Amino acid sequence: MNSHRCPLMKTIFSFLVLSMVVILPPSVAQAEHEGKIQILLLGDSTTEGSIPRLLKPKGPHLEQVIEQLLAAEGDLPACHVINSSLSGEYIRRLFDSGRYDRDAAKLPGLDYIFIRYGINDRARRKNFTENFPKDFHELLARLRKDHPNAQLIPMTVIPFSNEQASKEINDLVFDVAKKEKLDVFDIYPRYAAELKKGPNMLNYRRYPLAKVPEKYHALVKPFVYRDRVQVMSNELDPILGHLPGWYRDRHPNLAGYNVIADETTEYLAKLLREKKAK
Repeated sequence: MNSHRCPLMKTIFSFLVLSMVVILPPSVAQAEHEGKIQILLLGDSTTEGSIPRLLKPKGPHLEQVIEQLLAAEGDLPACHVINSSLSGEYIRRLFDSGRYDRDAAKLPGLDYIFIRYGINDRARRKNFTENFPKDFHELLARLRKDHPNAQLIPMTVIPFSNEQASKEINDLVFDVAKKEKLDVFDIYPRYAAELKKGPNMLNYRRYPLAKVPEKYHALVKPFVYRDRVQVMSNELDPILGHLPGWYRDRHPNLAGYNVIADETTEYLAKLLREKKAK
């Protein structure tokens, strides 16, 4: 290379770099990682979706649907949704099992963290009304420490238990959020409204094979996993719907998770647009 051209080339290169810095718009992400907004879902079985994953492994499942719906908006940045939830989990177990340190503490570049606990906490945590808020505050403190750039979003539970039990949980979530100066993503009303279209539309059927009359065993054979008949929706209802407890399991089926995904997308899209506007 001609030595007389070097100063000129350096000047041109510096100008191009400076132009890129000036022209490129600021990222919507606070802690963007690998070019995408990073969204973490923390919760129990009503977030994990283990049975839908068993029955329909290819999905799409909750985190994938949220990504697809956000992309379909057309004006939002690329997003990556991480579903780090576990069946049977409650906040104390999240810590005591070591799963928080293993699966959540070191995730890079988180921008939004959705937190939905309470159902198992109420069933398994002693002195629930006292200890659940303490556990929730502890979780928020850890998340702030480990992910200081993330926006923390406490969520209400879906209508899994009866209305009174759900209200008890959700009232505590609102109280914790108020003390922490956080907004609550209240998903309960939308899910409850969808259930009015059909009380069993959004839950799968999971029923012990031993309780199914033997004359139906050939019929249900394609739906048997381990020792249970497990059906995503209503196809066996006309034949087995009369069995006591057939509709007892209230975990979401894929339709239920799509309600959660759709409402979550609407909530997130608003946040992302507000951030972009600033």
